[in-house]
Amino acid sequence: MENNNPLSPHLQIYRWQISSLLSITHRIVGVINFFAIILICLWAILITFSQNNYSSINLFLNTSFGKFFVISLCWTFSFHILNELRHLIWDAGYGFDLKVAKISGIIVFIGSFVLTILFYILGRNIF
Repeated sequence: MENNNPLSPHLQIYRWQISSLLSITHRIVGVINFFAIILICLWAILITFSQNNYSSINLFLNTSFGKFFVISLCWTFSFHILNELRHLIWDAGYGFDLKVAKISGIIVFIGSFVLTILFYILGRNIF
């Protein structure tokens, strides 16, 4: 006997919510940040060994792809930190109301872009 009516919502009829989108994005960004930290540590080790390595890394970072790479990593770290703060507030027992969860999700998403722009402007003026 085959059951054609699944008990849980199927992907074709499931309506995406901001919380589910942020949850999936948080996991993907966490994996990206893991590899980014490894790459940053490897770059730091290479820089300590030779000045020649510094100039080759600097050449990469001055290309348009290098700048895009750095700005993208800045966004991933900003998003991850803000979403972790959101989860920390949830761990304290606040923000479980659907309206508050939706608003805090939108704040996290927009705030990550605002932080990225601020970091870009600050970094551009410093260096």
